[in-house]
Amino acid sequence: MIVDKLFERVKERSFVCVGLDTDFEILPEFLKSKGVEDGIFSFNKEIIDATEEVVSIYKLQIAYYEAYGIEGLKAYKKTLDYLRGKDLLTIGDIKRGDIAKTAEMYAKGHFEGDFEVDFVTLNPYMGYDSIKPYIPYLESGKKGVFVLLRTSNPGAKDIEYLEVNNRPMYYEVGKNLEEMGDSLKGESGYSSLGMVVGGTYSEEAREIREEYKNTFFLIPGYGAQGAKAEDIRLYLNNFNGGIVNSSRGIINNYKNYEDGEENIGKYAYEAVMKMREDIYGE
Repeated sequence: MIVDKLFERVKERSFVCVGLDTDFEILPEFLKSKGVEDGIFSFNKEIIDATEEVVSIYKLQIAYYEAYGIEGLKAYKKTLDYLRGKDLLTIGDIKRGDIAKTAEMYAKGHFEGDFEVDFVTLNPYMGYDSIKPYIPYLESGKKGVFVLLRTSNPGAKDIEYLEVNNRPMYYEVGKNLEEMGDSLKGESGYSSLGMVVGGTYSEEAREIREEYKNTFFLIPGYGAQGAKAEDIRLYLNNFNGGIVNSSRGIINNYKNYEDGEENIGKYAYEAVMKMREDIYGE
């Protein structure tokens, strides 16, 4: 199962997930001069080469690539091909949430072909039938999903916290998702149907981790969004059972140094190591 491979990567390399949210407009001029496709890919390649031995997985937020049309999507594909060629795990952060044949086409589009990834992110708030078209891919053992449960944005309280059975609605959503994923567990004990749990609300952290013991978490919010190391630790099981995403804090770290543009990968690596030390409590 793909979740077992991820579990082993976390054990071997760390829980860090690098978010390749690469905005062409803020790249150094020498990379922008290459154009969108080659500029973005060259930047991503340097980050990947510098960090691959110390992180478990890479997450590409597709909006940063779609925004630049065909050239941006070529950079997306080229980055995914490069990661796959190095046997590195990938998340396509697409947050799809449609139904029926449309959802089947989204699943096909991101689990096969040019944009193939190991995991995708999904939004369940249109209903659980928006998840079902992805299940056959999960049953193959080769693919996984991370479904939004409780997110870290302020607007999460508009919907996710509405009361259902005297608890925030996300608990009801989580219960149903866990049931859907029960038959998709690997040898690690975790399901390939994982959940996205924003790391910025520490007050619920212990309860969420206790509630969903067999669920692998994708945990955004560390760094730029304000989640602290002590909060993040609460969502992990012995520093596994979850991956912690950081995007801007890693890929833009070079901007903090005078020689940064000549050492993009070096400073990305340093940001990863600092993040690891912070969360491990070393």
